[in-house]
Amino acid sequence: MGEHGFLHIALIYLIVINVATFLTYGIDKWKAKRAKWRIREAALLMPAVLGGSVGAWLGMKVWHHKTQHKKFKYGVPAIIVVQLALGAFLLYGQ
Repeated sequence: MGEHGFLHIALIYLIVINVATFLTYGIDKWKAKRAKWRIREAALLMPAVLGGSVGAWLGMKVWHHKTQHKKFKYGVPAIIVVQLALGAFLLYGQ
């Protein structure tokens, strides 16, 4: 598989995981409003670590969810920064 094929697959993966993460935050917020069984915090953070950090951040902003919890308020942006640095290194580094 060539470099362009890998980038295409990586882009599709990032889109899918970010959409899924965004929707997961929305579902958890919906459950919170209705006093339903909630999604564990680890299950909310793990997709962010696996590439869905932008979806997690957007989910926090759009759904107004987990914005005051320190591990989300500071953790998700920190994950984004690390992932951007890793992406830049993989694309441009040696």
